[in-house]
Amino acid sequence: MTENKIEIPIMEDLFAKGKQPEYLFWVGCAGAFDDRYKKVSKAFIKILTFLKVDYAVLGKEETCTGDPARRAGNEMLYQMQALTNINTFTRYDVKKILTICPHCYNIFKNDYPDLGGNYEVIHYTQFLQKYINEGKLKIDSDVLKNKKITFHDPCYLGRANKEYKAPREVLAALGSHNVEMKRNKSFALCCGAGGGQMFKEAEKGDKEIFIERTEEALETGANIIATSCPFCMVMITDGLKYKNKEEEIFNYDIAELVVMAMEL
Repeated sequence: MTENKIEIPIMEDLFAKGKQPEYLFWVGCAGAFDDRYKKVSKAFIKILTFLKVDYAVLGKEETCTGDPARRAGNEMLYQMQALTNINTFTRYDVKKILTICPHCYNIFKNDYPDLGGNYEVIHYTQFLQKYINEGKLKIDSDVLKNKKITFHDPCYLGRANKEYKAPREVLAALGSHNVEMKRNKSFALCCGAGGGQMFKEAEKGDKEIFIERTEEALETGANIIATSCPFCMVMITDGLKYKNKEEEIFNYDIAELVVMAMEL
C-alpha cells in the first residue's frame, strides 16, 4: 500500500479472472458522489487494504439501494432499484456486504429479504470492532488522547437495528476522552435527515432538528463530534456552520478517526 495510490478491486474484473472476494464493499451514493463523504470511503478503503481484506466494489455497476425512494413513498421505484441490485448480487454470488452507510445497512438487512435478497450485512463499525477486539487492527492510543469526543447515534444503526456497542467500542480504543450527549443510544435525537427529509424543504416550526442536535453536542464540551453515517455528517457539519463553530469543533467519521490513530 502506498499513501497516494491504492488499487481498488472491481467485482467484474475479479470474476473475469475466476476469483470471488469474501466481501462486497457497498460504497453508497454519498460515499461515491459527495465530496465530504468520499473522504470516509477512502479512509475505510485504507483500513481494508492495510488489513489485507478480501473485498471488491461494484464500481459503475453500483446503483442506489432504493432507500430514499421507499422512505419518501415511491414503492415502485424502490422495488425496481432493489431488484436490479439483487440481480447483480446473484450474478456475482454475493454473500457478505460491508457498508459505511446505516441506511444501506438497514435496507439490505431488513427490507431486501422480502424480495429474495438474503445476505450477511455488516456495518463498518461492527467490522472495525471485530478487528480491534481480535488484535488485528492496532490503535496508537496516544494520537487522540487529548481529544474530547462525543458520538451521535445514527437512527438506522441505533434505534432501527439496536447497534450501540460497536461504534462506542471502536471510539473507546482510540484513547480519547469520550462523553455522551444528554440524549443518546435509544433516546438519541435524529439528525433531521432520515426518512427522506434530507431531500425536502424544512417544515414550519421553531427550530430545525439538526440545530438542536448540534447544540446538544456542543453542550458536552467535545472538540470532535463523531458520526458514522453520511446523512448525519451533512447535518452535523451544517449545524456547526450555523453555530459558527466549524473552525474550532470538528465533525469526523469514525473511519477517519481510526485512520488517524492506526499503527501502520
